[in-house]
Amino acid sequence: MIIETMRLTMATKIGFLLLACTCFLLVAKPVQACTRAVYQGPNGMTITGRSMDWKDEIPANLWLFPRGMQRNGAVGPNSVTWTSKYGSVVASAFDIASTDGMNEKGLVANLLWLAESKYPEYKPSQKGLSVAAWVQYVLDNFATVEEAVNALRSEPFVVVSANIPGTDRFATLHLSISDAKGDNAIFEYIDGKLVIHHGMAYTVMTNSPTFEKQLALDGYWQQVGGLNMLPGTNRAADRFVRASFYIDAIPQTSNPRIAVASVFSVIRNVSVPFGISSEEEPNISSTRWRALSDQKNLVYYFETALTPNTFWVDLKKVNFEQNQPVKRLLVANNEVYAGDALSSFKPAKPFEFAGL
Repeated sequence: MIIETMRLTMATKIGFLLLACTCFLLVAKPVQACTRAVYQGPNGMTITGRSMDWKDEIPANLWLFPRGMQRNGAVGPNSVTWTSKYGSVVASAFDIASTDGMNEKGLVANLLWLAESKYPEYKPSQKGLSVAAWVQYVLDNFATVEEAVNALRSEPFVVVSANIPGTDRFATLHLSISDAKGDNAIFEYIDGKLVIHHGMAYTVMTNSPTFEKQLALDGYWQQVGGLNMLPGTNRAADRFVRASFYIDAIPQTSNPRIAVASVFSVIRNVSVPFGISSEEEPNISSTRWRALSDQKNLVYYFETALTPNTFWVDLKKVNFEQNQPVKRLLVANNEVYAGDALSSFKPAKPFEFAGL
């Protein structure tokens, strides 16, 4: 069953406010905390930025995947299979999942934690896709948000999750996507049902509460006015409000240098200082890395908390033709790069998605 929303009225937003705050404060498990924001500038300038926050180290590497790769959903004999239509650059987590990335058409996908996620029960007779491959499936198969929404709303497979390898922590995640036109969609599984929020206005997402309640919080703070006051804590709800205000307040420009710097400044503003985490506040964890996708110019930027430089890869310079080698850029050991890092990618065997 699918619930799809295009917008909430202001009355609905305010009505959810107190419930949203209550639900947020009641969550009590250590989880991932991240923020994602989309800049919609003039002349088609679209940039998506995100932070990856986690209580512990979460080793990441960057990967270049060509077209024509044979993929498997990693949940057993009935895993969904596909052949990649588009090449992509992705950031992995532990080299078992694609957590963030952009394909050669400018479609961006981001995987963020959502403690309230509850996936449908998976039966082996159904087609299944590991949540670790959710980002990659979207990047491999679709060029626009509308195309992805139209294909996924029919639920051609069941998204399947499991414990994070080596832990007793069940992976509960939601997915955001954006395209070069500035269109957006959020995919969440709430009480076993797929909920899709699709529209140009859905530019910001954090963790708990559910996205519908995040919109309610945003409605309240829009009435307060960001120039008067903004919530300043590291909580997910506060980060959502700050990102929502600043992504609209930064300069409207088609100059990529200024636009990229402006979006990075927003993502850094909502990042959590290194070494900060809280058992009592589960959505507060140190920012481990930040990524930014210039979807007009097809440049993917990356920086980590423990290295001093921002670096990037220009997808226009990448040969994504079928049968080209998969390439990896090591980041997990705090390797230092600066500027265009394409030449530092090396051929590597593609990682396998964590699954059942």
